[in-house]
This record gives sequence, C-alpha cells and structure tokens, in this order.
Amino acid sequence: MALKILSSCINCDMCEPECPNQAISLGEHVFEIDPTRCTECVGHYDAPTCVAVCPIDVVKPDPLYRESLDALAEKFIQLTTLSDANDK
Repeated sequence: MALKILSSCINCDMCEPECPNQAISLGEHVFEIDPTRCTECVGHYDAPTCVAVCPIDVVKPDPLYRESLDALAEKFIQLTTLSDANDK
C-alpha cells in the first residue's frame, strides 16, 4: 500500500529528502506522495523513512492504493531497473 500525507502537514520538508524513490514532492498546499513510486521503502529500509521523520505523524497508509509486500518489492525492482538504465 502506498502512503499519503494528510492535509494537516506543516510542510517542514523532513520527508522529501528521506525518500529513496523520489516519491515525495511539494504539492499545491502540502507535500504529496506519488503512489506509483512509493514502495513504503521496501527494498531500501525496514520501515518507511517518511513516517519515521515526520514530526507530527501525518504520513498514513493510503487506502486507495493497497499493495502486498510482493507487489511493493516488484515495484522496487522496476524502479531501480529504470534508474539503473537511465544512469547508463
């Protein structure tokens, strides 16, 4: 399942630089997570770093994007394969 940032975000910018998939960016009002890039840090870390660094606990599971651990791992593989191909 991808994560989302609630509208009560204070735009502290703690989460964006921590995302290994570049899934977080500043939206119109608050930071947003691109569900096509969010792997909940599967393949990178044991837990989502954005959740760990958020000072006000506004990063939550997005019920619109439910994914199994296997699906998140597959997304990680696809993202890193694309990244590796672009680096060449």
